[in-house]
Amino acid sequence: VQLVESGGGLVQPGGSLRLSCAASGFTFSNYAMRWYRQGPGKERELVATINNTGGITNYADSVKGRFTISRDNAENTVYLQMSSLKPADAAVYYCSVVILTITGIRHYWGQGTQVTVSS
Repeated sequence: VQLVESGGGLVQPGGSLRLSCAASGFTFSNYAMRWYRQGPGKERELVATINNTGGITNYADSVKGRFTISRDNAENTVYLQMSSLKPADAAVYYCSVVILTITGIRHYWGQGTQVTVSS
C-alpha cells in the first residue's frame, strides 16, 4: 500500500488549496478514505472521510462548510479542497486508509503534505 500526498504549500488567510492523495497497492474503490491533519504541538485530528463510492462524506466541525473531500476511483486519487483557510488550518495533512488483512486491521498513512496559512 502506498499513499502519496501533494498540493500543500503556503497560502494567505482566506485562500484555497487542493490536496491530492494518489493511492496504490490496494483496490482503491473498495475502501473509505480519510484526511487527517496534525498541527504543531497538537494531536492528529480527523478532518474528513469519504466512503468507497464517494456518496457519503463527513467532516470535522472545524472545517465543515470550508473543506470538501472527493475521490476519483478511476484515478485512484482522493482530494481535499480547502477554502477560506485560517491560520488554525496550518498543519501537516495526511491521507489514510484502513484495510482488513488476514493478520488484522492495518492503518496506512501517507508521508504528509505541509499546509502553511500565513500573511
